[in-house]
Amino acid sequence: MKKEDCFYLGKIVRKYSFKGELLAKLDTDEPELYTEMESIFVDFGRNLVPFFIDRSQLHKSTLLRIKFEDVDTEEDAEDLIGAGLYLPLDLLPALEGDKFYYHEIIGFKAADKSFGDIGVITGINDTTAQAIFEIDRDGKEILIPMIDDFIKKLDRANKTIHLQVPDGLIDLYL
Repeated sequence: MKKEDCFYLGKIVRKYSFKGELLAKLDTDEPELYTEMESIFVDFGRNLVPFFIDRSQLHKSTLLRIKFEDVDTEEDAEDLIGAGLYLPLDLLPALEGDKFYYHEIIGFKAADKSFGDIGVITGINDTTAQAIFEIDRDGKEILIPMIDDFIKKLDRANKTIHLQVPDGLIDLYL
């Protein structure tokens, strides 16, 4: 399985017991959706390796306590601390309305109520304090903060996201 075909679910943060159990911090608002998994891909040694899950449960409501098959000692568990957890994209719950996954809108057209067509979304920069739409307009990059008030409508059928950004913001890049 390739990383491009998967979504990041979270990260193993520490050992839980001397019997190989681990705690994972999940990057989701609904961790309870992931308590019944049979397997998961672990980013181990620069490869996604499938691990089968013996049992799992929520721990203090935000962490997932996991016991993998064949990880039975503290030493085995220690090797996995810090590893990312991934699942295939087709296991993502479908979103409706104006909610979207970042990967889902890459390639969508961005249009502003006042400005008109802005360009094509080429990426989402979420390494900053505020996530940012990266939009290509004829070779020029336009950056627009991903603020709920700016997003007016997501049109999946026409692959367009309709925005209403402050006057002059787009002009700064042109």
